[in-house]
Amino acid sequence: MLEKRGAYDRGMNYDLVVRSSRVLVDGEFQPAAVAVIGDRVVAILEPDAIVETESDVQLADDEVLIPGIVDTHVHVNEPGRTEWEGFATATRAAANGGVTTIVDMPLNSIPPTTTPEALALKREAAAPQAVIDVGFWGGAIPSSLGHLRELWEAGVFGFKAFLSPSGVDEFPHLSTEQLNQAMDEIAAFDGLLIVHAEDPATLDAAPATEGTSYAAFVRSRPDESEESAIAHVIDAVRRTGGRAHILHLSSAAALPMIRRAKDEGLRLTVETCPHYLTFDEEHIDDGATQYKCCPPIRDHANQELLWGALVDGTIDLVASDHSPSTAALKFAGDGDFELAWGGISGLELSFRAVWTGAAARRIPLSTVVKWMSTNTADLVGLGHLGRIAPGSKADLVAFAPDRTFTVAASELAHKNPVSAFDGTELRGEVSRAWLAGALVGDQARGQLLRRR
Repeated sequence: MLEKRGAYDRGMNYDLVVRSSRVLVDGEFQPAAVAVIGDRVVAILEPDAIVETESDVQLADDEVLIPGIVDTHVHVNEPGRTEWEGFATATRAAANGGVTTIVDMPLNSIPPTTTPEALALKREAAAPQAVIDVGFWGGAIPSSLGHLRELWEAGVFGFKAFLSPSGVDEFPHLSTEQLNQAMDEIAAFDGLLIVHAEDPATLDAAPATEGTSYAAFVRSRPDESEESAIAHVIDAVRRTGGRAHILHLSSAAALPMIRRAKDEGLRLTVETCPHYLTFDEEHIDDGATQYKCCPPIRDHANQELLWGALVDGTIDLVASDHSPSTAALKFAGDGDFELAWGGISGLELSFRAVWTGAAARRIPLSTVVKWMSTNTADLVGLGHLGRIAPGSKADLVAFAPDRTFTVAASELAHKNPVSAFDGTELRGEVSRAWLAGALVGDQARGQLLRRR
């Protein structure tokens, strides 16, 4: 029998009660009624508890109740490249996929989020449009070194750095020496550095991309580029005692050094992305530039090693790396991987794509929620998100895990109808979501988050 937890009083009037035969509580699904007052969960009750409430919702038999997904890797691009994506479209797409919080990357907007003034512009753009909550990463580029504390105090959750060219001139990469300068500065105030880890010298020495050949594109971004760059990050973490997070790990070849760093007790976390867990090199056609991303989608054997590293905890979390562009950019060069813009549009589908792959491997839904909600929330210090418990924020999702659908890119809510997931059959349907206790798409409005 479920132990009553939280502010339970038979005479109390709750704002919302959501009942289900399967509610994710303490990592396990169990029958429960989740009681909400204001924007917080205040009690976990027996599923048939008789209480006074303004709204009493019973989920369908095939639906479960989970915390909202927290996606810590999203490129919204507004202001400056709003034709690629914007806060209105990105947050609607996120909500459709069960995501109730995103953290926006400091590029490819213009200006990039590398100063407090640029952060203010981002917040001004997001405030009237966001239908879910939005936080912001800052950027560590050569010109912002020495001034990172100002951005930290303005409320960013950490600092994004590239160790190889980013693809946009206004966000240059850091050299190894500058990486160490950034780690020195960030460690001094116990901030977080998040890193696109590819080594430019290795990339320069690799074979060139050959037109429409996907195999040639993968060879142009070899495993060694990730291994070398990650080794530099690990060295900087070891030297400073600071915190670093490896973004979008693609290469399983780097897993042994990551395991050793974690066994050493270094403060290193790692993510991978839905596209690396869903697609593989063997099934990507030449000229299919909708699959182009950096680092690249590698072969099936590599993919299975990434899944294994998630299960054993070497990889901590999964985030979308939603990186959209216009169709003209994505398909520039008629299938030439050298000319096409890199990036996967998957924000609306990320949770369901990972759940689809997990279910095929008999990995439970509770584990996927941990990777994509609890652990992502913890990465950015938002411990009141990513769980259903008394005191947690009432960001809740009604999810039918066994319903299936085929993705049609033209029906997705993000701005440009381009996605590598187009035509893919996925599991799971988000039937409704609550943000701070209010239905998304109804009275709910997103809030702009600052580091707590």
